[in-house]
Amino acid sequence: MSMKFSQRLELRQSQSLVMTPQLLQAIKLLQLSSVELNEYVETELEKNPLLERANDDAGANEPSVTPAPDASPGSDTEWESKPLAPEAGEIDPRIETQLENVFQDDLSPTGSGSNEESDQFGLSSTSWSGTSGGSFEDLDKSDLEAYVAAKASLHDVLTEQLQVAVSDPVDRMIGATMIDLIDEAGYFTGVPEEIAERLGISLDRVMNVLTVIQDFEPTGVGARDLAECLKLQLIEENRFDPAMERLLANLELMAKRDFVSLRRICGVDEEDMAEMVADIRKLEPKPGLKFGRSQIQTVIPDVFVRKASDGSWLVELNSDALPRVLVNQTYAARVSSNLKSEADKAYISEALQTANWLTRSLEQRAKTILKVATEIVRHQDMFFSHGVEFLKPLNLRAVADAISMHESTVSRVTSNKYIAAERGVFEMKYFFTASISATLGGESHSAEAVRFRIKQLIDAEDPKNILSDDTIVQQLRSSGIDIARRTVAKYRESLRIPSSVERRREKQMNQTARAS
Repeated sequence: MSMKFSQRLELRQSQSLVMTPQLLQAIKLLQLSSVELNEYVETELEKNPLLERANDDAGANEPSVTPAPDASPGSDTEWESKPLAPEAGEIDPRIETQLENVFQDDLSPTGSGSNEESDQFGLSSTSWSGTSGGSFEDLDKSDLEAYVAAKASLHDVLTEQLQVAVSDPVDRMIGATMIDLIDEAGYFTGVPEEIAERLGISLDRVMNVLTVIQDFEPTGVGARDLAECLKLQLIEENRFDPAMERLLANLELMAKRDFVSLRRICGVDEEDMAEMVADIRKLEPKPGLKFGRSQIQTVIPDVFVRKASDGSWLVELNSDALPRVLVNQTYAARVSSNLKSEADKAYISEALQTANWLTRSLEQRAKTILKVATEIVRHQDMFFSHGVEFLKPLNLRAVADAISMHESTVSRVTSNKYIAAERGVFEMKYFFTASISATLGGESHSAEAVRFRIKQLIDAEDPKNILSDDTIVQQLRSSGIDIARRTVAKYRESLRIPSSVERRREKQMNQTARAS
């Protein structure tokens, strides 16, 4: 069998994507939190001689505000989007900045880029010119070593466990609020009643979420005092009994080494008391410190939401969180005219291009955050008016379509960005919830609202007529909620509600105990 080889020339057309340094910078800026952004800008101010801090007292504008003409329940009124006015002197219109290549995936579904935002955030699917390029693998590669070496904080560890243990968006929002109130020693410093009032939720639900957090690692985290911290650890080791409970209630006597009084209170002999004290001393009074003493950074909101006099909502950027920088064109022109070395000319040219890109990227970042936040508030106006139980179904696609951007851009914006309102400070991503279809083609229901409805039905059930999951399905469908039995069972389990058999047995035992 003989094989023949031949040579030929072929012309093939292919598409590729090249990541310029400017694109990497724009993507990075959009993902940064306000604290990280200010740190990044400070570094650029030190490196780039053509950048300087804008004078806040010299013509700085007020933060951009987007009003909601009608934010009443059920309103379909479109909100007017006002562009963010740049700071005085921030951008020189004579400078060529070419921001149309900032975000390669921010295209309309057809890739036409027909609107202004698509033109600024989209780019052709073919590669664009520029010798300095890279791939997506290059994105933040320089930070990989620092990322691997970084030690997870207590807050990060608890947040990761919350995402796994809690699927209900409402409970996640409650849990995130409570985790923010856990100090570095691992103790919960908040007041459940205040959280319930601020979020417009029942105290029982807040306490249920706190119970979930107290099951997290490290054991003892989320306790409100030393006795509760030790109790959680003793329960984990199966050493918590009535005698130990009485000991924990009288820790001050243990501190005074008044073991005679303790033996009398606990009803144990000297040997048992010695063993109990030894068990206590093995425990960790500050479980959170195993993660080290990390620097606590206050969350700085990127957007403020406040009620207008006419009942609508006003959405405004936090001007204090926006770094103001400008390009010193006069200095750049003066220096350039005196340069003779080609290396010096290249350095100033690169510095000028970097400065222009930074100012434009900062402006576009602010505009994008405002657009996304405005759409979130427009959609979730019931939450801001009545509380966390009224969150509506919302996903990235809905917001992206409403503001003519790509889902990936919305995803970047909602990470590490915060909205401050009367009910507290919330990360944008917590406003995105799943939905449950409605019967007869009606409006869909958010998953957390359905969970709350299930809890209401079970709380109100007759002890003599315990509701099965099938019965709950029928009642929900009669009220316009189309849901499967397995979904009801999943939601019931996520609420830590026992099955109908277990509830019937428990309520019968309670009735028997009361009768006796």
